[in-house]
Order: sequence, then C-alpha cells, then structure tokens
Amino acid sequence: MASTLLAGCSGFQALPGPGNQSSAQFENPDVRSRLYDEYQQWQGTPHRLGGLSERGIDCSGLVYVTFRDEFNIQLPRSTRQQSSQGVPVSRHSLRSGDLVFFDTGVNSRHVGIYIEQDKFLHVSSSRGVMVSYLTSDYWKKRFTHARRVPIH
Repeated sequence: MASTLLAGCSGFQALPGPGNQSSAQFENPDVRSRLYDEYQQWQGTPHRLGGLSERGIDCSGLVYVTFRDEFNIQLPRSTRQQSSQGVPVSRHSLRSGDLVFFDTGVNSRHVGIYIEQDKFLHVSSSRGVMVSYLTSDYWKKRFTHARRVPIH
C-alpha cells in the first residue's frame, strides 16, 4: 500500500517554458489565496500515510483534498497517478496551483502544490503540513518535475 501511495514517475523530463516570458503575468491571485487558505486550515496537521483528516494526512492526500475542496477538481489519490495529470511545465515556468514532484528515496516520491516565489505547500514527514522553498538545498536536489492541471 505504501508503495502505491508514494511511488511516482522517475526520469521524467519537463518541457521547457516559453522563451523569456515570465509566468508571473499569468498568475491567478484567487488560486494563490485559496492555497494559503488551505495552508491555514491544515497547518501543523501531522503526516500520516494514507490519512485524509486532521488526525493526519500524507502528501498526495493533501493535494487530493485541496484540489477537491478548493477547485472542485477530482485528482487521483496517489502520487504516482497525480504525476501524470495535466501537462508538463518547467521549473522556471511554475504558477500557483502547479504540482511539484520530488524523488525522496529509493521507492519514495513526494508531491506538493506550488504557491508563489519558490514556495510550495506540502506535508513533511517530520513537521506535518507546511510551506517550504524549492530553492532550499534539500528540495532543490530532489525536484524531478512539475505538472499543470487546469484550474478554472
């Protein structure tokens, strides 16, 4: 079960972003605001493999409930399945709501939701639901790809 929830795509190459065009001009402030609302609701909730409640939640579960509750979008429950949703996007073209994926171990994958300015919402196994920076040494080394699911 754990491998089903955590396993994701490996060796995936994202498409390059459009020229020098900044993705910030396409940002949707409503999406960003809703992501911060979810953060406030879930902040500090502990990590629990397979969890979907305030007693505990895992990374793909947070993505699943955020897209369901905030955007009325039904994503798959597992990181592996989420990693094939939407379209590939380059690291430098990220927008609020994009899914960001990481290789965190031999058979472990991690997913979060990009918010803005290199910040992403996710569930840390040690600190629970939190916001981290893609530019931190830990996450920068483990970033594998990103996907954009259309949010209406």
